[in-house]
Amino acid sequence: MKATWEKIDNNLVSIEVEVDAEKVTAAIDQAFKKVVQKVNVPGFRKGKVPRGIFESRFGVESLYQDAIDILLPEAYSEAIKANGLEPVDRPEIDVEQFAKGQSFKFKAKVFVKPEVKLGEYKGLEIEAVSAEVAEEEIAAELERLQQRHAELTVVEEGPAQNGDITVIDFDGYVDGEQFEGGKSERYSLELGSGSFIPGFEEQVVGMEIGDFKDVEVTFPESYHAENLAGKPAVFKVKLHEIKRKSLPALDDEFAKDVSEFDTLEEYKADLVSKLKERKDQEAVQAREIAVVDKATAAAEFEIPESMVVTETDYMVKDFENRLKMQGMNMDLYYQFSGQDESVLRAQMRSDAEKRVRNNLVLEAIAKAEGIEVSEEDMAEELEKLSKAYNRSVEELRDIFTRNGNIENLKEDISLRKTINFLLENSKTV
Repeated sequence: MKATWEKIDNNLVSIEVEVDAEKVTAAIDQAFKKVVQKVNVPGFRKGKVPRGIFESRFGVESLYQDAIDILLPEAYSEAIKANGLEPVDRPEIDVEQFAKGQSFKFKAKVFVKPEVKLGEYKGLEIEAVSAEVAEEEIAAELERLQQRHAELTVVEEGPAQNGDITVIDFDGYVDGEQFEGGKSERYSLELGSGSFIPGFEEQVVGMEIGDFKDVEVTFPESYHAENLAGKPAVFKVKLHEIKRKSLPALDDEFAKDVSEFDTLEEYKADLVSKLKERKDQEAVQAREIAVVDKATAAAEFEIPESMVVTETDYMVKDFENRLKMQGMNMDLYYQFSGQDESVLRAQMRSDAEKRVRNNLVLEAIAKAEGIEVSEEDMAEELEKLSKAYNRSVEELRDIFTRNGNIENLKEDISLRKTINFLLENSKTV
């Protein structure tokens, strides 16, 4: 087999392939064995029609498409491998010659991984990220715990305040007409939560039990329902109940209720330790993001659209899987969010493109620096996964191999090793 290629536009290449006539003959023979099982010829049982009679009745040309289907995938794969190309999309195939006794010639146009022209990636200056825990952060964490363990008490009289849980009826109108989804009875709304249209909750503050009020708001321009986006609306609101949170005191009893510690000081010390650990991790992640972003910004290349589409597909599928773990599906998500798949994909596109660009640069740096994944690296990674999922290393290796994901695991390890290389060779300022 002969295979040559040339670049015809950025990341688009054309591959010319010629397969020997002997292989064409073998493929036609194989195609006959397949097709003859389905052919009805008077006087012969299925699968027993002699080759000569078959060809005189149907023509050898009737076998060509099946023979091409047999030859093409293997020939294309061999051509790609022989020329060291990495396709990122399905090829566009043009068959130029196929006939009994002749070689098989075809052209394939396909987008390949772009060649990355690296810029500076060693000695990059990365801003230091503080991992110190401020008193304000400790106070905020304690307040969140207080809110989580707060008791609700019914307010008999007096105005609703920010933070109260109110039970209301509301009926919405746009241009004097009721609109779908704008009416509810005895709806629980936490004032200040930001869960309603901007301006709505603020106007409920100050109402008292039994009050009626016209709440005037304007739907945001970006509102998911196009028939309401940017339009002024009036909601007729009645307030039925007010419930107010009663926060527990921050004392030793509180510490005993929410933790295994006997005193508030012990609990705060543990809280500081955990916050510090979390901030340390966040600081490392921030430095990783910064160093990769800088290395990517210094590189020059164009990415094929198909790579962004593929990454977006992966992100949508991953999002769907996470929804399933929460007991939800995509249809319900679209219904609750007021979005559709096109909107979701548009939101993910920017992140997908950034992921593709970053990964291509990291792969190029790994290649330039000879960063490889050793068997020791694989064993260490599988050991970590074994502890995390409580499954043996051998079982996990078998699962990754059977699912065809062992190479993906190697790629993940390689990317992490390359990021560590960038960090080790960066400067903190």
